[in-house]
Amino acid sequence: MYKLLSISRIGFLSTAVVTGTFGLLSAFSPNYGSLLALRCVVGLGLGAGHVLSTWFIEFVPAAKRGTWMVVFHFSWTVGTILEVLLAWAVMPVLGWRWLLALSSAPCFVLLVFFPLTPESPRYLCSVGRTMDATVILEKIARMNSSSLPPGILTYGPKKKADKRLDNSETALLITEEGNSGIDENSSSKPTGINAPREFWSHDLIRSTFLLWFIYLANYFAYYGIILLTSELSNHQSWCTSVGTNFMQSKDVNLYRDLLVTSLAEFPGLVLAALMVDRIGRKVSLVIMLLMCCVFLAPLAVHLGQGSVTTLLFCARTCIMGSFAVLYVYTPEIYPASSRNTGVGITSSLGRIGSIISPLVTVGLLENCHQKEAVYFMDLMLFLAAVACTLIPLETKGCQIQ
Repeated sequence: MYKLLSISRIGFLSTAVVTGTFGLLSAFSPNYGSLLALRCVVGLGLGAGHVLSTWFIEFVPAAKRGTWMVVFHFSWTVGTILEVLLAWAVMPVLGWRWLLALSSAPCFVLLVFFPLTPESPRYLCSVGRTMDATVILEKIARMNSSSLPPGILTYGPKKKADKRLDNSETALLITEEGNSGIDENSSSKPTGINAPREFWSHDLIRSTFLLWFIYLANYFAYYGIILLTSELSNHQSWCTSVGTNFMQSKDVNLYRDLLVTSLAEFPGLVLAALMVDRIGRKVSLVIMLLMCCVFLAPLAVHLGQGSVTTLLFCARTCIMGSFAVLYVYTPEIYPASSRNTGVGITSSLGRIGSIISPLVTVGLLENCHQKEAVYFMDLMLFLAAVACTLIPLETKGCQIQ
């Protein structure tokens, strides 16, 4: 069952069902405890969302894979903006229950398109269904007014990381006679149980640990910037002259500023799309992380609202660009046998950053430590940029396994 959820299209079917169902049920929560429990299950469903990107990456040519993966992530930004607009319209009038119910609706719409989505060819090969995989590839070729290269489809994962990143567009199509069929050994039939073993291989262990920290720092900074937006919106936070009290005023300016900074994700995605296939994944990621540090640093002191909004806008642009590049880069590092498992575990550990971000960011702000909150965020981003330079693989233009 884990194998089906982690490397086939069943994975994102389960994501939509779990997220939508429990998201809707949470709108009817009778008490705070049940609300927390139901939203926890919603989080479990959302946590499997990486299946979508790792499925999509298999259908994109290597030369333009980075650009198209960034375009794919435009949907995240569109959803973020729509959610802000929905909250702005619904919360003051209908309340949070209607907001939760309406927010779950897109998950059920997704189910309508499920029959139209093709299965992962690599997944089909990994379970011995090479004929089914060939049919899907032939259909894709016809839709693109093209044809498959001559040969017989085979599946045999390569062992070394430097060999995995094959530049050949026809790496899976072998023309030699006698290579028909699929290797029946367990090494060519990955499972969700065996996949984590590859993380500790000589080829991947270094990249795996570095990616874990980079994800944690990105999640921490992404949600930290959102929290800074709400806390600093329209002078909503300031310390009294005594320096011990934290004051807030709640009004529609919060929705306005969240909308403005959410719109900042669009230029971040555009920048990532322009950079990722030109200068490479690692350089793009380092630039985005360091630029985010630069824009956050002035927020350590109290500034006018216009300056705060502008700096948060630019920081949100950079952190979203960083996320886009990271979600292009990570699936390319792992082989097909552990791709979804690798991205899933890495993303899950990154969520620790989103959990501790409110505790650190808001906690420091409430105790009049705005400077410390910003500097800590900057430190995390800088260390993530350093970690990125230490990853041994650059996957620009390389053929994934």
